[in-house]
Amino acid sequence: MSAHPIALSLLVFLQLAAGPLPSTNRVLSVSDGDTLTVLTSDGAREVVRLAEIDSPEGAQPYGDRARRELVELVSRKYVRLEPRDTDRYGRTVARVYVGDVDVNAEMLRRGAAWVYPKYLHDESFSALEKDARAQKRGLWALPASERVPPWEWRRSHPRSHPSDHSKSESGDFRCGTKMRCSEMSSCEEAHFYLEKCGASRLDPDRDGVPCESLCR
Repeated sequence: MSAHPIALSLLVFLQLAAGPLPSTNRVLSVSDGDTLTVLTSDGAREVVRLAEIDSPEGAQPYGDRARRELVELVSRKYVRLEPRDTDRYGRTVARVYVGDVDVNAEMLRRGAAWVYPKYLHDESFSALEKDARAQKRGLWALPASERVPPWEWRRSHPRSHPSDHSKSESGDFRCGTKMRCSEMSSCEEAHFYLEKCGASRLDPDRDGVPCESLCR
């Protein structure tokens, strides 16, 4: 027997009143200021690249601070994704939300990222970057010589982009038997083992930062 129309209307009203369904993507780790890994509701690991922004690389000035800003926003939380694309490395390019907080926009507001002109669609992002520049927040407090857009920096450092997985593709890092921070040669290798090899013991407090003696 089909439900009575009044009952259906009441059900819809209650669902709308309760607000959106809770996010079901749990953040497992943060690689840098614009890349994170989530555990989806179906138990799959998914690497997510924040859409329309670009944060300093790890080896750049403010790179580690940008990653810590993203950790502060999403670590141990559930996020909602609005996918936009899949990039050439297989990452889901998305707008990311923690509750009502637009994480992509917040990274710009904090001065922890640039607008990525090549992929910009939301013009409000430009205003957020302009305001962060004017207020000298985050990376905009650095000397001008240290404020190199990441896409320019990567052109002169083609093997130094930790979030594009070029290390693993080139064979420099491979999953093996390493399980302890004392066996890691660098913070980048620690992130690789945490993200790609499932070495969760490198991040005992689950804040997305492996081997804090190396990565802090």
